[in-house]
Amino acid sequence: MSQLILSSSQARKIILHAAGLSKRGQFGKGLESVYKLIDHLGFVQIDANYVVERAHHLIIAARTPDYKQEWLEELQADGRIFEFFISDAGYMPMHDFRFSLPVKEGFRLKRPALTQPEINLMNNVLDRIERDGPLTVKDFDNDRQEASSGWWDWRPSKIALERLYMDGSLMTTRKKDFNKIYDLPLNLLPDDVDFTMPTPEEFARHMIRRCLKSMGIAYVKEINWRARRAKENLVKQEIKKMVEEGEVCEVSIEGLKTAPLYMLPVYKNKKIELNDDVFILSPFDPLNVFRHRLKDFFDFDYQIECFVPEPKRKYGYFSLPVLAGDTFVARMDSKADRKKRILIIHNLHFEPLKLSKQEIVKIGLAIKAFATFNQCKEIVISKSNNKQYWKDIKACF
Repeated sequence: MSQLILSSSQARKIILHAAGLSKRGQFGKGLESVYKLIDHLGFVQIDANYVVERAHHLIIAARTPDYKQEWLEELQADGRIFEFFISDAGYMPMHDFRFSLPVKEGFRLKRPALTQPEINLMNNVLDRIERDGPLTVKDFDNDRQEASSGWWDWRPSKIALERLYMDGSLMTTRKKDFNKIYDLPLNLLPDDVDFTMPTPEEFARHMIRRCLKSMGIAYVKEINWRARRAKENLVKQEIKKMVEEGEVCEVSIEGLKTAPLYMLPVYKNKKIELNDDVFILSPFDPLNVFRHRLKDFFDFDYQIECFVPEPKRKYGYFSLPVLAGDTFVARMDSKADRKKRILIIHNLHFEPLKLSKQEIVKIGLAIKAFATFNQCKEIVISKSNNKQYWKDIKACF
């Protein structure tokens, strides 16, 4: 099958449409639009960072007008979505549940051999949840023998709970304070859920379809990241077969020399119009997860700097990319002071682009909406690299 050649503009449109960012409200409004979004993306990453609102809420709010956080809880309570760990922790549509089974099996088979005390503790934890109902880690006695050495130095009962979660013996929901509630799968899963274990080939193909649906255009290495429980080289083998069968297209981008790229045929002749809406995105947004993609397709060099030592940070601890149409125009290092209800923008850094007054106003209004979503009534911009844009933006508040 011949390779499709796309212009850079066409590639960006396909990627943004696949990410649900061709226009605000691409999936409609209300609770049902949140389900459609999660079903389309296949995976909405959960992250604990609370400098501004947490990643999963930001991802959904960027795409869903008048998003209410309780809608996510309702969808989980109704058994339409579930939380699990694939490449990261995230929300997935319930009809994909069977494709979490190879991950759970892989965790059971590959984890180091457990000691008898560890096995006993896991059995005791499971017995207690069976007897008492859903529990949090705080419901278990502090069984730490030594002082904690850091964030990931969990006490034994927490480790037992997470092992049971990862191997599928337990599932989780979240309290409003973000703490996990551990429960038995039979209490959370619908009666008609499919427990059929996918073959390795089925799992690889599922991940290929899922990644291409949400990314639009992707490299094998990105699909491998999401399909880390697939056997080595299986994704590469299956995607080659899917190209031969016509289920996947191989594409290249004019003027861009890269490894092979792949796309679903639905985008071959699809007319995509961008609304030039402004989106303030989480660093963990599906569009931003792979740094090389932003460089290759958007000429945007982005890195989340909360993982960078402070002296080496260029833009700030938690800078959020600002997308206008198909162009990243700025990055916004922000913190929500929830007590004072102030959105503090430590650094509003504009890319070296000529922006019109209308575009600046759109950015200003997007920042204002972002502040409101973060329950802030006031906005303070401490620093910017463009004084005129800074002045024009502040006039919008």
